[in-house]
Amino acid sequence: MGGEHPKVLYPICGRPMLHYVLDAVADLRPSRIALVVGHGREAVRAAVGNRPNVRFAVQEELLGTGHAVAQARAEFDGFEGTVLVLYGDTPGLRAEDLRQLVQSCPKGGVAFLTAELDRPRSYGRIVRDAAGIFVAIREEKDASASERGIRECNLGAYAFDARRLFETLDGLLSQPLPSGRTEFYLTDVVERMKNGGAEVAIRRTEDPQAWLGVNTLQELVRSGRFVQDRILATHLGRGVRIVDPATTYIDWNVEIGEGTIVYPCTVVEGGTKIGSGCQVGPFTHLRPESVLRDGAEVGNFTEVKRSVLGSGAKAKHLSYLGDAEIGPGVNVGAGTITANWDGRGKSRTTIEEGAFIGSGTVFVAPVTIGRGARTGAGAIVTKGTRVPDGETWVGVPARPLPSRPPEPPGAQRDPGAQRDPGAQRDPGAQRDPGAQREPGAQREPGAQREPGAQREPGAQRDKGKESNAARR
Repeated sequence: MGGEHPKVLYPICGRPMLHYVLDAVADLRPSRIALVVGHGREAVRAAVGNRPNVRFAVQEELLGTGHAVAQARAEFDGFEGTVLVLYGDTPGLRAEDLRQLVQSCPKGGVAFLTAELDRPRSYGRIVRDAAGIFVAIREEKDASASERGIRECNLGAYAFDARRLFETLDGLLSQPLPSGRTEFYLTDVVERMKNGGAEVAIRRTEDPQAWLGVNTLQELVRSGRFVQDRILATHLGRGVRIVDPATTYIDWNVEIGEGTIVYPCTVVEGGTKIGSGCQVGPFTHLRPESVLRDGAEVGNFTEVKRSVLGSGAKAKHLSYLGDAEIGPGVNVGAGTITANWDGRGKSRTTIEEGAFIGSGTVFVAPVTIGRGARTGAGAIVTKGTRVPDGETWVGVPARPLPSRPPEPPGAQRDPGAQRDPGAQRDPGAQRDPGAQREPGAQREPGAQREPGAQREPGAQRDKGKESNAARR
């Protein structure tokens, strides 16, 4: 498949595929789990962590599946019961299917799983005689042309009687490999047990997709889609409306409340918790540890990471909210950014209840915005700022917007009051239209007549009087 890490650690829906297998097995409450590791063993150990009852066996030489199972023998010394053998790259399997397989294992015998596959590819074929009795499992590279045409395939899931399993393995490994073979097959153990008189039970599943392994990147995509569909179906069954499941990606450990709507092209990563009655998407990315309280809304091209949006809070457009605590009823305008990383560490932004964030606001964390406070469009709120409750901050850098005392309702200006020549008149103030200048009164040289003032009908300027006298 390429890459440096082991195949079983490739992620599917937010976790290594191996964990799906271990979870299904753990539901059966086994007394012990032996994990056979080889390439990349330390990475596998680290990924498994402290899971209870998990022990590790190492296969130093890659000598096939039979040899791999034999490496776990020490972990089952003295064990009497059924040993379940599985591959670690089958993330679709379910605990109930495993339980049925274990229950079908005959005393002193073996049970294994098969399915009809349209394109068997690399799967071993189930060879039967003319009466339909099981004869052998033939690996593809050893199968004849006619055997390769068989569609019933071995899915690689077995339930063995423990004592009979390891006795048969001892006999297998004590013999030299057949000519042209480089591996000891576990399928040879099944054939040897049958030939030794042990009962063989075959269970055929009608849901082969759940058991298919992953050997290529194409198969990784196929298994990922299978697991994703199962996750989406679980949420739909719990009352979450997913508008377009084909374009919605939700990781395995996401919680979503009833009545929430998830719109197309949305990605919800692991550890996210979404309350009831929320709206998410379209084109939304909720990264790990995001929390949306009941009724919160996150929309187009908004990314949330390690942040909490309170009940009824909205961030509907083009925003990045990282390491933020956003209170109930907050409105986050389009283009808002919490600048949480300064190149050395992360800092938090706190926006308290009822705040209104103008479009294009940038918060250079750490920042606190008080209850009911507002920012103007394009404001840059700098590091360490606390905007007090109810204030409005604007500009770059953001500063409080000055407030003007309100005029008493119905207040009138004194008509006789003189205005300072340099003062600006209130654009809304009205002049008394009936005011007249006293007849004969002279205006100071250079003085301007008050607009709207009326001159006495018969009154003439001095200049006009002189002109009339000259003409007479």
